[in-house]
Amino acid sequence: MRKLATVCRPLGTAVSKLKSTDAMALSIAQLRRATTVRVVSSNKRPSSTSPEANSAEAPENGKTEKTAQQVFNEPTGDLATSLFNPSEGYLQDSHWSTSFQGMATEPFEQRISDALMAPINESEVEIKPDGLLYLPEIKYRRILNRAFGPGGWGLVPRGAHSVSGRTLSREYALICLGRFISQARGEQDYFDDSGLATATEGCKSNALVRCCKDLGIASELWDPAFISTFKAKYCVEEWVTHAVRGSKKRMWRLKSRQWEYPWKKQ
Repeated sequence: MRKLATVCRPLGTAVSKLKSTDAMALSIAQLRRATTVRVVSSNKRPSSTSPEANSAEAPENGKTEKTAQQVFNEPTGDLATSLFNPSEGYLQDSHWSTSFQGMATEPFEQRISDALMAPINESEVEIKPDGLLYLPEIKYRRILNRAFGPGGWGLVPRGAHSVSGRTLSREYALICLGRFISQARGEQDYFDDSGLATATEGCKSNALVRCCKDLGIASELWDPAFISTFKAKYCVEEWVTHAVRGSKKRMWRLKSRQWEYPWKKQ
């Protein structure tokens, strides 16, 4: 029995310390949800003092705090808190940050529907070197302006920017005449930090194009029959050589265009 007591005593002490650590972690998590911190932290562990002392000292101790981006990206159980980054200027309690108001309530009037679903102008369609057909993003904006008027539509951020490798992404919702229409995540690659500003704009544009599919804009670009006919009529696939590296590959272009540097036809 004495030996059993000797073995169990350290175990009981370890359990007590574990409970104390859990309480401290909970207190810190609550503090992070309630406080917007803008001071970059070093990753030092909190001291072994009581949770109450840590909660009171945390906002004033710059060495133990994290940035607002880190705090609001941590999974704390509060979806609105973990998604939105107030340092980017968007309010957490914004009506459109989570609302689906007006979704599928009734069709738009005929004039708007005709503008949105008008047949695509084939002269405006472009093709990427890999053979993907697309309509320039500015064309989608012009169609929305014709249908709803400037100021009658907008894109609302649904969360903070996310970075995966060298790809920046963000969720956006398309709102037209005060009604929720669609939601999509836009993405854009970037190569260094100096290109982040351009990447954020590209991210927004990509989300807009994806949202517009639900309005029927340029729906032909997702129709296999249209894609095959358009390529046969307006496009050509050729072997080209890179002028600097000397590498060769097959790429697509419009018949009305010529290859530009550094690519040239073999």
